[in-house]
Parts: sequence; C-alpha cells; structure tokens
Amino acid sequence: MISRMVKFISCGLLIFICLRPGPVAGQSVLDPKLTQAIDLEIEKNRAEMIRIRRFLHMNPELGNRERETAKLIASKLSSLGLEVKTGGAGTGVVGLLRGTLPGPTVAIRADMDALPIQELNTFPYRSLNPGVMHACGHDLHMTIALGAAMVLSTVKDKIRGQVKFIFQPAEEGLPPGEEGGAALMIKDGVLENPPVRAIFALHVWPELETGTAGYASGYLMASSDNFILTIEGKGAHAARPQEGIDAIVLAAEVINSLQTIISRVLDPVEPAVLTIGKIQGGTKANIIAEKVEMEGTVRTLNETVREKIPVLMENVVRGITKSYGASYSFRYEKGTPPLYNHPDLVQAMLPVLEGALGPGRVVAVKPQMVAEDFALLAEKVPAFMYLLGVKSPRQTSVAPLHSPYFNPDERAIPVGIKAMCHLVLSALEQQAALKSTTGSDRLR
Repeated sequence: MISRMVKFISCGLLIFICLRPGPVAGQSVLDPKLTQAIDLEIEKNRAEMIRIRRFLHMNPELGNRERETAKLIASKLSSLGLEVKTGGAGTGVVGLLRGTLPGPTVAIRADMDALPIQELNTFPYRSLNPGVMHACGHDLHMTIALGAAMVLSTVKDKIRGQVKFIFQPAEEGLPPGEEGGAALMIKDGVLENPPVRAIFALHVWPELETGTAGYASGYLMASSDNFILTIEGKGAHAARPQEGIDAIVLAAEVINSLQTIISRVLDPVEPAVLTIGKIQGGTKANIIAEKVEMEGTVRTLNETVREKIPVLMENVVRGITKSYGASYSFRYEKGTPPLYNHPDLVQAMLPVLEGALGPGRVVAVKPQMVAEDFALLAEKVPAFMYLLGVKSPRQTSVAPLHSPYFNPDERAIPVGIKAMCHLVLSALEQQAALKSTTGSDRLR
C-alpha cells in the first residue's frame, strides 16, 4: 500500500492538481464554447448511441469470447480516425485519439463481457443468445466510451494530449484455465506507448437516479477472493452414528464458527464479508456423510484484513476437524484487489463532474462490497471510477445488477458521455495550465 501511494503521489498530474485550486462546485473547467460543442455533438449522436447499445444488448458474449463485440468496437473507432489496436488480452480493443496540441495521455476504460444469465425481459431488443445477458450494464459502458470517442474526435483540435479508449474483455471472470481481463491487458502493455497518466471508468448503478452520479474517495469497491473447503469424516449407518464421523455436522459447526471471524475477531469498523455460497455432501438419508465440500467468497476493503482472513479461517477449520478426528483440505485463491480511487484525483475531478451534471447531482456513496477488476488498473496509475445512476425517476424500484430483469434507463447514456468528455478534457487542461505556469511538463 505504501509503495502504491508513493507511486501515485510521484505522478506529475497529481502533484499539479494538489497544488492548483480547482473549479468551484457546479462550474465547468472547460471553455463555454467547448462545452456547448460537446452538448451539441452528444445530442446529434443520441439516436445512434441508443441503436448501438441495443445491438450490443441483443448480442452479448461471455468473457474472452467477445469476438463480434470487438469487431464492432474496432470498426467504430477506426471510422472516427483513431489508431486502433486489437488482440490485446485476446479480444481487447484499444483506440488512441491524438489531440492536435501536445500533452500527456489519459484513458477511459469500458468492459465488454456479458454474464451467463438467461434474460427474462420482454422488450424487443432482449438478448438473442440463450443463457447470455448484459445484466451488469457493460453494454452501456461500451456505448458511453464509444460515444465519448465520437464526441472527442470532433474537437481534437482542442485536446492537449491523447485519449486512450480501453475496451476490456472478461471483467466478470475467466473461463477455467484461461488468462484475461485487466491483468492480461496490463501484461500486454495497455498502459504504455504512450504511457497513461490517469484513467477513468464508470459503472452503472440502479440505486441512483438517472442524471446523477455517486463517488467515493479512496476505496470504492472490495477485494474478491474465493475458497474451496473440503471436510472429510467417516461414513457409517445413520442409526449407528458412534461408528462414523459426520461431515455434515462438522460442516455446520464450521460454517457457524467462520462467521465469528467477521463478528468477533476482526475490528468491527473494518468491513468484511465471508459467504459460503455452495455446499454439497452426503449420498443418502440413512448414511452418515463421509465428505462435504463448500465454496465461498471473501470481500474486504483493507489489505491487512484481507491477509488475516485465510489464516483465521484455516485455524477455525483445523481446530474443529481435529477435535472430532476428521481431516480437511483448504484452498484459498486471491482474486481482484480492492478498487482504490486516488483521493487527489477525485478531489480535482469532483467539481468537473458536478459541472457536467449540474449542482447537487453528484453524491458521496459508501464503499461497496462488490468487486471490479478495474482495481488492477487503479494499482498502476491514478484512477477514478464513479457510479452512474440508471434508475428512471418514474420507478420506485429497479432490478439490481446481475438480475435477469436488469433494465437500465437508456437516458443515462448521454449523461455518461458528457461526464467522461468533461473529465478527460479537464484533466488534460489542468496539466496544460501546469506547463504554462511552470514552464515545464512534469508528465514527460
């Protein structure tokens, strides 16, 4: 954690935004004529953005299988005159928009994959792929990034630097035995050539109304680790329990005891979740189970807590199984780290975000215990992910993420495009102001 913070603070962009007073809340940092041009271009492309989103929704593809999605994105970016690279992380697409004026590079990241969910919505543009659905809003994420590319390509004479558009596969997880997602894109050099100095992303959020955005400074989302636990006892006739070691009874005791790690061992002000989502054991009603297998997930917002939990879990399991003469196997796999929004970048960009959406439309939110592999990108460069409201004001409730009925409000698309355009242009403008006042470019 300390080394990461040092790396962030050493970045010239963040040195600048820490020292330079930002715009006041609700006021855009951009030139009014540029702001008007952005608004006009968004309105001009509104209908096409809806068509693209609906096409993507109708044709979802799973992680590392986003081949047709990638072809569409690459074609759209190429038609805008961007430099396009394909094949990174298998199906990833990267578009580079070079501004007319010199400057650093900032990035926008959008994820492309869908979920293995059978859609139950009945609207005409529902998924055509059985058992596959954009139930987490990645179709909107891609559409907003494409929309930002469409808008920014028309004002590249005003862009001081480059904007890199990163379309990432496999955010929702990888097929067994495969590499992918943000980790493989980083490995393939997505943050280099030219080097990315700051990166932005959004996630649609059904708990917030359309036209609003939520943010958190510091940790926004949790880590996500998985485990597999097997308890091995001894089978026997159910009528003669003294001759066996009941793995089901032991599993019940283990499950209850594991929850005390969260409630009684960890600091109560440190959020953590330990969930067992799958349990399987036994063969017949009159046979004492010899083996029980459990699978679960652990979520934390603190790396120190994250390191403690597997040790504490195995101590619990070892103690219970040993006391009954049973044995166990325990496999703990680390996944995505917590998603960290750099506080200095957030502080600098909040007035920009409110300037784009309007006063009172940007609200602080609590850290969420869901996970996002954008966190891996945020470990490498200063990052800011915000939550984009997609609940229609007419709705009292809306289907949650990963629901077969998830149906975000499409009117959030132009809102997201406007927010992204203002954020990346403002970040580059602020760097240009640093150069003009100091006579040097700290990012080069």
